[in-house]
Amino acid sequence: MSVKIRLRRIGAKKHPFYRLVVADTRSPRDGKFIEILGTYDPMTDPVKLNIDQEKVKSWLQKGARPSDTARAFLIDQGLLPKESARKRPSKPAKAAVPAEPAAPAPAPTAAAAPAEAS
Repeated sequence: MSVKIRLRRIGAKKHPFYRLVVADTRSPRDGKFIEILGTYDPMTDPVKLNIDQEKVKSWLQKGARPSDTARAFLIDQGLLPKESARKRPSKPAKAAVPAEPAAPAPAPTAAAAPAEAS
């Protein structure tokens, strides 16, 4: 089972409020989760972000992978190194130099082609 550290929305309509949770990757965004690690309130000025650093460190050591947004929060809190800020690649990069074209197929011989009746 692979787990992710991600945000779970619990706020009302037009008033978002999020919990930072550890959840199975197969569960929906607002579905079942394993543990609450913190909260995020984007509606306040300044934005409120509360994270239990000990729990986060524990889950990172166990192999939990943060989502892109959660990774940004953890970098801001100093829980992840700054070089981990790169987003994960969505598709593998294509080769810059095209491979040599394959040899052309041999032309069909007269014996292999069906004879047409006139």
